[in-house]
Amino acid sequence: MAAFSASAIPSMAGQTAIVTGANSGIGRVTARELAAKGARVVLAVRDPEKGRQAAATMTGEVEVRQLDLADLASVRAFAEGCTEPIDVLVNNAGIMIPPLRRTADGFESQFGTNHLGHFALTNRLLPRIRRRIVTVSSIGHRAGSIDFSDLNWERKAYQPMAAYGQSKLANLLFTSELQRRLTEAGSPVLANAAHPGLSATNLVRPEGRPRVRQFVDAAGFSLFGQSGDQGALPLLYAAVADIRGNSYVGPKHLMELRGAPKLVGRSRRARDAEVARRLWMVSEELTGVSFPADSLRSA
Repeated sequence: MAAFSASAIPSMAGQTAIVTGANSGIGRVTARELAAKGARVVLAVRDPEKGRQAAATMTGEVEVRQLDLADLASVRAFAEGCTEPIDVLVNNAGIMIPPLRRTADGFESQFGTNHLGHFALTNRLLPRIRRRIVTVSSIGHRAGSIDFSDLNWERKAYQPMAAYGQSKLANLLFTSELQRRLTEAGSPVLANAAHPGLSATNLVRPEGRPRVRQFVDAAGFSLFGQSGDQGALPLLYAAVADIRGNSYVGPKHLMELRGAPKLVGRSRRARDAEVARRLWMVSEELTGVSFPADSLRSA
């Protein structure tokens, strides 16, 4: 079987896709390829000017809308502005290992942006989604754990990488519990997850680092990493391939660092259904947004 590539994406004519963080990196590539296949693509971005610059490089029907996942009021406003049916939602936007910061609602920034923002967005949009939801996780989820006693790092010493791992583990637990709920509600929508391996994106920037670190980073990417175009392929595969719900897609080579997309495994913690259910309930409490079961059953 030939390796999956962007050319294998079927026609998306008549479909609408929303891609968060679509102004750069793998989100930009994902939006570009879906638009090139005929989809109407909404670039959901924090900075509309950067979104317009990205949209100007794409062919097809693209639209830029403002969305700040670190602000639940912005998530609500964006969702309320989406009145059309949505075929594909790609939860791509994220941040990685910043210093300790808080979102507009007081959450630790990585947990608040990478997980809670997308949790609220997805549940608000669900009554309009018809086909597929793809949430971007990371190989970093394997180092993560869910600390229910201090999800927002209010008591323990802040560790940026541990916080990142928690948020990426939350993405996978969210996907599995979302699929369980969709199935229970009789919805045909599939929830999948993907990760880009070691890809050249804006999450990993050498600027401001010592020259030796810059050299090491560049050498590491040349040996083990891949381009943004390649890193987007697992997302696209998860969005269009004939696979089951709750599938997880990543690169096939070098311990999932690079290569064509394939179905990959996840950590034991990411397979814990009880933790997934508990995280869902806590996320509903924190965001004030619930799974719209009744509207899905009546659709």
